[in-house]
Amino acid sequence: MSPGRTDNELSEPKVVYDINLPYATSNGDVVDACKERTEFPDYLPVWEKGVWQDEVALFEFSDPALRADITKPNLFLEGVTQEHITPRMGTILTGVKLEELSKEGKDELALLICERKVVVLRNQVGFLKSGPQFQVDFMEHYGKLSIQPVSGHIKGFPQYHIIHRDHNEDEVKNFLQSKMTTALWHQDVSYEKQPPGYVMLGILACPDVGGDTVVCDTNVAYQRLSVTFQQMLSQVKVVHTSEKMINHVKASRGMVRSDPIDTIHPIIRVHPVTGEKALFLNQEFKKDVIGLKDMEADLITKFLMEHMIMGHDFQVRISWEKHSVVMFDGRSTLHSGTVDYDTNHQARHLFRLAAMTEVPIPDDGAEAAEFHS
Repeated sequence: MSPGRTDNELSEPKVVYDINLPYATSNGDVVDACKERTEFPDYLPVWEKGVWQDEVALFEFSDPALRADITKPNLFLEGVTQEHITPRMGTILTGVKLEELSKEGKDELALLICERKVVVLRNQVGFLKSGPQFQVDFMEHYGKLSIQPVSGHIKGFPQYHIIHRDHNEDEVKNFLQSKMTTALWHQDVSYEKQPPGYVMLGILACPDVGGDTVVCDTNVAYQRLSVTFQQMLSQVKVVHTSEKMINHVKASRGMVRSDPIDTIHPIIRVHPVTGEKALFLNQEFKKDVIGLKDMEADLITKFLMEHMIMGHDFQVRISWEKHSVVMFDGRSTLHSGTVDYDTNHQARHLFRLAAMTEVPIPDDGAEAAEFHS
C-alpha cells in the first residue's frame, strides 16, 4: 500500500469524468445560496422523474441557411453592427434583437453561423427573459432539439441542458487530483444519428472575469493536414457513444434518462452549406475507430486532438458578458469551457439548446464544393 493511502481509498476509487456533472446536491436540489447569484433562478437545474428519451429516429432536415439571402438584409437591420473576433472565425453582433427576428432573419443568422462558425450576440436581455417556451420555439427553427440524457434541465423543458457551476470548489479540486486541466474539448451529443448543427448558449450568470468558452475551427484543422493524411482519414469512421457518460452518472448514483447510444460517423464530414470539409472527432464520446488497430487508433486520436487543441491560430476565445447569447456551428467546431475562476464565490450559469441537423456527410474524395450562393 502506498504511504498515505487507506484501505477505503483503494476499495473506492474516485469516479472522475466531467466536472460539468453533477450540478446539484445529492438529493437533486440546488442549494439556496445558488439562487441568490443568478438573475434567472427559474433556470436552475432540476432532475424530473419520469422523463425518458428513446433514441431519436432519423428525420428529414432542411438547412435554414440554404434559404438565406447572402446579403442578409433581415439580419443586418439599421443599428446592427458586427465585429470580427479573428479574421477566420467568430463575429460579435450588437443591436440584433433575437426575440424580434423574422423567419428570414433566422435563416440569415444560420448562414452567418455557417460562415463564421461562432456568432456572439450581445445585449439579449429581451430574449433571455422571453421564457423557455419562446426560446425552444426559436431554436426549433434550426432543427429537432436534442434532449441531454443525464444533466439537469428547466422544469417541464427537457430540451434544456443547464450548465451551472456554483459552490463546488471541492468538486473542482477532486477533479484536478487526477486531471491536468479543466478543459474538456468536445462536440455536443455527437453520438446522435443526426448530431447538433446549430447550438445556442445563453448566459444567465457569469464571473466578472474568466469562465470563457474556447472554440476550434475544425475545417481549418482539416486543411492544415497533408493531402496524403486527408485521403487516409476519408476512409476512417468512428463509433461515438454516450455509454461512458451514462455509466459515470450511474456510478455517481445520478439520474439517467436514456439508454446508451452508439452511432458510426465519418471522421471527415462535409458541410452541407459551405461545402467545407472538417474533422469530426470527439474524444469524450469516442468508443472505437473502425478499420484501425488499437495502437493505430490511439495514435491518430491523440495526434488529431492535440492538433486541434493546440491550434491557437484557428481558435477563438469567447469572453462572456451579462445577457449574451452565443450560437455556433457544431458541424465545424470543437469547444471547451474553462474553469479558471473562484467557483465558491462566483457563479457560471448558462443554458444550452442544441438543434440536430443532417446525418454527417462523408468525404467522397471530391474537391470541396463552392460556397453557398
